[in-house]
Amino acid sequence: MRERKGPAAKPREGEGSDGTDPSSDPSCKGRGARRNRSGDGYPPVKLSPITRRRLEIFRANRRGYRSFWVFSALFLFCLFAEFVANDRPLLIRFDGDWYFPTLVDYSEDTFGPDFLPTEADFTDPDLAKAIDAKGWMIWPLIPYNSNTIVKDLPSPAPSPPTWQNWLGTDDQARDVTARVIYGFRISVLFGFSLTIVSSVIGIASGALQGFYGGLTDLLFQRFIEIWSGMPQLYMLIIMGSIIRPTFFILLLFLLAFTWMSLTGLVRAEFLRGRNFDFVRAARALGVSDVTLMWRHILPNAMVATLTFLPFMLSGSVTVLSSLDFLGFGLPPGSPSLGELVAQGKNNLQAPWLGMTAFVVLGGVLTLLIFVGEAVRDAFDPRRLPG
Repeated sequence: MRERKGPAAKPREGEGSDGTDPSSDPSCKGRGARRNRSGDGYPPVKLSPITRRRLEIFRANRRGYRSFWVFSALFLFCLFAEFVANDRPLLIRFDGDWYFPTLVDYSEDTFGPDFLPTEADFTDPDLAKAIDAKGWMIWPLIPYNSNTIVKDLPSPAPSPPTWQNWLGTDDQARDVTARVIYGFRISVLFGFSLTIVSSVIGIASGALQGFYGGLTDLLFQRFIEIWSGMPQLYMLIIMGSIIRPTFFILLLFLLAFTWMSLTGLVRAEFLRGRNFDFVRAARALGVSDVTLMWRHILPNAMVATLTFLPFMLSGSVTVLSSLDFLGFGLPPGSPSLGELVAQGKNNLQAPWLGMTAFVVLGGVLTLLIFVGEAVRDAFDPRRLPG
């Protein structure tokens, strides 16, 4: 008689079909290592399938994807403006010692007893000659700050572009290239700050309205209707006549009005999301209101909200430029793209000022619009990768 065999024993976890450990096979180790290290082309960060799909759609929009990298490179470049355009040397070697004028303030008597104990002016020929006699200096790519007065110009200010001043000078004999770099940084930082803070306040207020509804929603809506009807420009003019506007004062003033841009959208998403079955089930299990809003409804509401952020950023940059152009923005003398536009308007005989303002401001807004279109496509549930 033939010997009956019982059912084949299932291999234990971590073993192959023949009972051996697949990790002992060198070829399997190599394939596993490659798969864990590179996956399917994404970095070794655990991403959800939805996030991967959105990244693929964002990359598929070549115009927006390239605009994102161009804008990021420009912003990082201007973020270190003091190391690119400055009237102070990056590094000084003097009498055997090292000095870093870009980071530390030095007095003139540091470089010799013949100078006064005042802040060192490294553009002074006598001071530069004394330093060169016992050492050397390394200057930035552009040896001018945003408010440095350029001397020995070939023609009266505003002076046309030269090898010394790539974009010429304005009517105050200041280098336009340096002012563009510093003005771009101020405008983008202001736009980022205004967009982030106003988005947080707007999302929070919209979430409270939509989640609780009833009297809370009614009172919020009436307040928003009254507050949005206030004459923003007239209030800014009145404020400018009382106090001197600064970066943070302008930020707080504009924040008082821009937070309402996302409130209606978030309110509608929360009004819809609070009736979902999983939200009702979580409420029945005793989940707190804060947890319901933060973990269950907000992720769904953020899908529609994130698509507006790049457009809000471009709007924030435009608002600051408009106020600077009208004279109600940053203090006089501050580098700004709006101030550069005003320079071009007031000096029609110097066309390089208007052309520079148009190219820089138009280029920044164009890049942000292209990035916003790519983000909108990435969060569109009807779009497919490729």
